[in-house]
Amino acid sequence: MSKTTDDARTAGGDEAAEAEAAAQLSTAPQEDRAPNLPKLGVIGWVRWFWRQLTSMRVALILLFLLSLGAIPGSLIPQEGTDPTKVEDFRKAHETLAPVYDKIGFFHVYGSVWFSAIYLLLFVSLIGCIVPRTWQFVGQLRGRPPGAPKRLTRLPAYATWRTESDPEQVRTAALAMLKKRRYRAHVSGTAVAAEKGYLREVGNLVFHIALIVMLVAFAWGQLFKFEGGKLVIEGDGFANTLTQYDDFKSGNLFDSDHDLSPFSFTLDKFTATYERSGPEKGTPRTFRGDVSYTEGSGDKTKKAAIESNKPLDIDGTKIFLNGHGYAVPVTVRDGKGKVVSEQTVPMLPIDSNISSQGAIKVMDGYKNAQGKKEQLGFAAWFVPTFAGAGKGTMLSQFPALDYPVLALNASHGDLGVDAGLPQNVYQLDTSHLKSFKDSKGKALKQRLLPGETMKLPNGAGSITFDKDIKEWVTFQISHQPGDTWALGGAIAAIGGLAGSLFIQRRRVWVRAVKGEDGVTVVEMAGLGRSESAKLPEELGDLVERLHTQAPSAPDPDEPSESTTAVPAAEGAETK
Repeated sequence: MSKTTDDARTAGGDEAAEAEAAAQLSTAPQEDRAPNLPKLGVIGWVRWFWRQLTSMRVALILLFLLSLGAIPGSLIPQEGTDPTKVEDFRKAHETLAPVYDKIGFFHVYGSVWFSAIYLLLFVSLIGCIVPRTWQFVGQLRGRPPGAPKRLTRLPAYATWRTESDPEQVRTAALAMLKKRRYRAHVSGTAVAAEKGYLREVGNLVFHIALIVMLVAFAWGQLFKFEGGKLVIEGDGFANTLTQYDDFKSGNLFDSDHDLSPFSFTLDKFTATYERSGPEKGTPRTFRGDVSYTEGSGDKTKKAAIESNKPLDIDGTKIFLNGHGYAVPVTVRDGKGKVVSEQTVPMLPIDSNISSQGAIKVMDGYKNAQGKKEQLGFAAWFVPTFAGAGKGTMLSQFPALDYPVLALNASHGDLGVDAGLPQNVYQLDTSHLKSFKDSKGKALKQRLLPGETMKLPNGAGSITFDKDIKEWVTFQISHQPGDTWALGGAIAAIGGLAGSLFIQRRRVWVRAVKGEDGVTVVEMAGLGRSESAKLPEELGDLVERLHTQAPSAPDPDEPSESTTAVPAAEGAETK
């Protein structure tokens, strides 16, 4: 009876033990253990979130998300950069455009989600850098750790016996390691040394440089401005808001105070082109000679602006962006009175500067009946015409070899008094009537410089004057964060290179008296990361120290006195 009871107890105990073991191994939730789990609370959750946010893994994820977020900003037209293209996109994609509006794809860099990624990355980087910086400062203020008890377990190891005194060996090792730029000190019977602190410096520099780049990017976006201006030879520009043809700026830019006071005049524009060969017509020289003044001073300075050589005035850069021709015309009424003299810029439509534009006479003209009217001329200009009967109005070469101006004449209402904005380079013909020639067809004529087109019924004339000028479009921009962003990028590359290629390693040299009175020297090295160069470096150190503490003769072992011992398998690397 007692045996049966004991067996039952044993079986019951085994079952209980198995059940407990199964419960410990099981991953299923257990209600009886749930109340014993610690509760984080508000402060605990905040700490957990902060640890996650400031981890390197999350910082890399945020950096990747920021890169992904910038893709739509590059592929989709942006309202702050080109609102016209945005409107064209909305008209062409009526279904997709509302979706893009809701998720902010038309203003990516000002959207809530992009700003959230940006700010989280900023905070994450700061959270990564601050503790690591203090930790690194503590390492610099401290000393390399003492030698492990068993140096044979380290990846690189060497030993030999010498007749030199242990103190002499340690003194020689300390001097040698310091000469090789190790931070070294004597700790007990060994010399402890460490090198490669610039690896962590490079890591910190890389992360700090990323913060500098983020700040510079934000600063530049908030306080930048950029505008364009078309200037004809002989004309000038003053840096005021009303002088710009187009202008856009950051959200915190103040046009009343942040525009640098300066002005300039385009004295001459010079362009040269390849005359022969397969590269015929290729531009060789684009140079605009300007006279400019800074601030309110009267001193005029001279400068040349080229395609890749902008003029820098008080942090504002003036770039040469494009060029074309401006045709001078004189318009007279039926009585021969000059009603308009203007030099009209023509917009290029191909690489040979075939151009088109509009000549508008809005005031001062009276028709043959003495009634006030407005004139409009649709114009085409080619700097090098192929010749009558040899081609249409397409230029054969970009230089002024054979200039021709073609005009279509109209009269009526230009629509400028309606209060609606108009493109100065295009002609609105909805309220215009074409002049008719003797055959009843729309009046058209090609003119050489100095020739005149007469309007029918004594309505006047328009003369293509000889003084053809060139115009230049200047891009005037101020990016206050550019220098900092460039410096941050260079520092980031340098820091990343340092963190990748500099190896942090430790070396220990132990010298103690053996039982036979001969000094036993042990040298070992440990790298903070895997490196094939560590054994080579340790071998070089062994060779240098061996010259000062040579091996003692060993009659029992006639082999080489210096023996390299590999680390034991499975040894820990600290």
